[in-house]
Amino acid sequence: MELVVGASEASMKSLLGKLGGILAQEYTVIRAVRGDIQYINDELATIQAFLGDLYSSPDGHDLRLKDWMKQIRDMGYDMEDCIDDFAHRVPLDSLDDAKCSFIVSRIHELWTFWPRREIAFQISELKVRAQHIAERRTRYGINNPNPTKGKSNSSSSGAGRIAEHIMSSRQLIHTSKPMGEVKDMEKLRGWLKHNVSKKHHSVLSLVGFGGMGKTTIATALYRDFRNEFDCQASVTVSQNYDEEQFLREILGQIEPKGREQQQGINTLDKKSLVADITSPVKRFLPLRWKQGSEDNSTCKIEPMNRDQHVDQANMPLEEKRDIPAGNIKPPDHSEHKNHKLEKDVQNYLAKKRYLLLIDDIWSADTWRKIRRLLPHDNTRDSRVIVTTRFKSVGAACSASDETDLMHTVEVLSSAVSESLFNHSVSRQLEPLGVACSKGDGTDHLPEIDEHTDDSGIAVNYSGSESRNSNSTSTENKEGPEEIWKYGGGLPLAIVIMAGLVACNPKQKNGYWSKVFKSLFPDQVAPLTLDGVTKILDYCYNDLPPDLKACSLYLSIFPKGMTVSRKRLIRRWIAECIVTEKQGLTAEEVAETYFDQLISRKIIRPVEHSSNGKVKYFKVHDMILEYIVSKSSEETFITVVGGHWLLPAPSNKVRRLSMQSSGSGNVSSTKGMNLSQVRSLTVFGSKKQRLPFHSFNNGIIQVLDLEGWKGLEQKHLNDICKMVVLRYLSLRRTDVRVIPSKIEKLEYLETLDIRETHVVELPECFGQHKLLRSILGGSKNPRKALKLTNKEPMKALHILSGIEITEDSVAAASLHHLTGLMKLAIYKLDIKVASETFSELLSSIEYLCSCGLQTLAINDEGSDFINSLDSMSAPPRYLISLELSGKMERPPKWIQNLNNLYKLTLSVTVLQTDTFKLVQDLPKLFSLTFTHNAENKNNNNKDILDILEENKQLTGGEIIVPPGGFKSLKLLRFFATIVPKLSFAVKTKQVMPALERIDMQFQAFEGVFGIEALQSLQEVHVSVSNQADEITRFLVGDLKDTAKFSGEEDTTKWPKIICD
Repeated sequence: MELVVGASEASMKSLLGKLGGILAQEYTVIRAVRGDIQYINDELATIQAFLGDLYSSPDGHDLRLKDWMKQIRDMGYDMEDCIDDFAHRVPLDSLDDAKCSFIVSRIHELWTFWPRREIAFQISELKVRAQHIAERRTRYGINNPNPTKGKSNSSSSGAGRIAEHIMSSRQLIHTSKPMGEVKDMEKLRGWLKHNVSKKHHSVLSLVGFGGMGKTTIATALYRDFRNEFDCQASVTVSQNYDEEQFLREILGQIEPKGREQQQGINTLDKKSLVADITSPVKRFLPLRWKQGSEDNSTCKIEPMNRDQHVDQANMPLEEKRDIPAGNIKPPDHSEHKNHKLEKDVQNYLAKKRYLLLIDDIWSADTWRKIRRLLPHDNTRDSRVIVTTRFKSVGAACSASDETDLMHTVEVLSSAVSESLFNHSVSRQLEPLGVACSKGDGTDHLPEIDEHTDDSGIAVNYSGSESRNSNSTSTENKEGPEEIWKYGGGLPLAIVIMAGLVACNPKQKNGYWSKVFKSLFPDQVAPLTLDGVTKILDYCYNDLPPDLKACSLYLSIFPKGMTVSRKRLIRRWIAECIVTEKQGLTAEEVAETYFDQLISRKIIRPVEHSSNGKVKYFKVHDMILEYIVSKSSEETFITVVGGHWLLPAPSNKVRRLSMQSSGSGNVSSTKGMNLSQVRSLTVFGSKKQRLPFHSFNNGIIQVLDLEGWKGLEQKHLNDICKMVVLRYLSLRRTDVRVIPSKIEKLEYLETLDIRETHVVELPECFGQHKLLRSILGGSKNPRKALKLTNKEPMKALHILSGIEITEDSVAAASLHHLTGLMKLAIYKLDIKVASETFSELLSSIEYLCSCGLQTLAINDEGSDFINSLDSMSAPPRYLISLELSGKMERPPKWIQNLNNLYKLTLSVTVLQTDTFKLVQDLPKLFSLTFTHNAENKNNNNKDILDILEENKQLTGGEIIVPPGGFKSLKLLRFFATIVPKLSFAVKTKQVMPALERIDMQFQAFEGVFGIEALQSLQEVHVSVSNQADEITRFLVGDLKDTAKFSGEEDTTKWPKIICD
């Protein structure tokens, strides 16, 4: 069965709910058409059941049935548009409670007579249309479906229902080097190491079919060698080459931007810092300090922003298309603009040895244009790595036989293919069966014991295995035998097949053999594009209807984009694609659907959050291309611009995704009927133009302009006319003021204005009775949102990024937000013992007793966080707690938070006693010590003094005590200075589950005993450019310790990654 069922059923579900609401009103419709509405409601309810039967039917479906279903869908869309238009023209509020209700209702009927009459006429037409559609099915012999129990989809559907009640385990994503053809990797590494003096850049071309592993190899090489070059950058090109975007991305990665000020890392006076730390540090220096270490001095370490969406220096190349390229303000004219960008790039690269990774070049002409942009007089032996699907393009890129190299990526061998398949299946089956969320990659060169990322980083998305386990996948025979052969050695196909098998655990091996033999009666290797499409067809048809709609929705996002999990989930809910079900909230259902898409290999996690959940994900290019074609076929989502060459839609556009095209080509909506657009998303640069005049503001429900720099203040007047808007994202735009007219958006549920210039919300926000999420402010630099409304928004579930001062009304109104699940205070500036101080403490204590799950407070000097210990009862519902500022001691009630997964504390309480306080928390997944000091002249000196005192309590070092921490997998330190840390406790186990340590600092005194951490896999280190020689030496020493340890210790040493 085609994907059309899933989206049609989702549309019917949303429409039926709205029809029920209309029928429940007494005064809203002309009585003559109430029967028409009831008829349409009953007819659509029957159609929804019919669609469900179609889904479970084993029979094929011909063009007649597909066309009939398309008519149903279009009629449903038109009916929903009619209802939404009706909702804002005729208020749905009941008038029964009004004084003199009889008189008021009569006046109301007269006042709304004409709009109700117009809508009544539309409803009558829709009733006739529904009747004709029903008659047409009989007339043309469209038979009723014949559901059978033997259909494989029944299993899948059952799996989907089970998944709604299973929450995935919290895990981490680990990086790893790709394996497979070891000799090939050695050859490519040797090419990068080979120096050719006084030579212009050399080019390595990696050629291979989509899904073969080109990006993985390229990014692994880029990651391993980037610190040996003066500057580096990686970009994705694809079919529609956008020169301006290409230049911006290059410049955004190579140009210094004073990142430490942007990241909130305070610059210490270097002489003062050295004087403070040199004395204690020298005592711990190894003997090799006297010998010198040339290797250490050449290690170039770049600073990392932990709050950045995805760290650009360590990010797969395809992820960078949605990251702003910096504060570049080009001229108005595109030609002059590109010329200036070109000169900026050439001037910066002219005298530097650079490494560029250019992914997915589709033509020799594109390469010639790119080559023209690079400096011609640079003779510092730079390197360029390119990937392409076409051998002719690779030959054009690597034209010089003397210095260039073209490498063809081959399919996986039978042994590696079998290992990859069996390992993928076994990981999916443990520990939660079909609801497992451990993501495998797709376009990759796999490593036996780790999952691999299709964007170029091998990924192990599992926290259950130690780095020392030498388990291989070949002994795991849970997967069907010989099935992996049908993948033809193509990693993408093998992993997708493994996801299909793992999510249908009740099916036996013989069943899958029959399935794949029917798909490939004449098995050939390697797999062709048509073969991959057959596998994708079967896998998608195996999805339950709800997951099909969720999958189709992914076509909104551009190719290669890194997408936020939360952004996707909020949008699913706003468009009613995911709703409450079986006692679960819409958010909980969406989370489980998201996990199912991971286990099905439709999406792949690329970055974890500190709470163990997926933060960002990607969709493989070939999978996304398939989804986009299916979505276009059903008119579920219309994509304009971007990387896809799609025909213009012949029908009305319902959901519109405007994506940036090549330079000089603005995404065009010319000739399209945009009057029924209900969801609008814009990606790209300032040159995108929105035809606001073409939209019907009365039906738009979702408006997502995140990152669109073309938004101007005047556009907000048009936005405020979208009266049924439910989701509004202006994140990372240049908007400065939210107009008071926004009070017209009475259906608004989500407002995202993070990383904008908005610092205050108008008073009218208290009138938004349905508002569930307000997301404001920014972390770097620290900005916050001031609330001015006196009337509380009682429906709020998330209030993030706010500021509370002495003259703020927010402290008192918080007490009324009893449904609040997350509260994040980015700025707090109140006086001790003031009325605001007491009100805030009382409100937080009350909210914690009502079910508050996430609390984050950044105290800039109010001493408020030190008063939290006075709360009468521990906030037992908290699962995440963040307290930053000059904390004197952590609240003692923290030890009683048995549901806590994430804990962030100020570095001022980094001491052994703090570890003892929290070591017995049963669910604690991540522990972070951080400090963000802003505009405090003496603050850094105070921090150093406090940390020195903390060390002296335990003999000059911070000792992590043995015992406890049964669930802790992530330990992080983000501060100006990280003092000496010791995990070495003889004969006792320390942090047995810890998998990763992250450290970001300007000064470092060393970390000792990490070889005793039995599950530790990675240590990520990011050092400020202001760091002194001693700190850099200690980082290099940490990185090289494994080399100088005995052979036994080497296997126990984790990977040390300098970002």
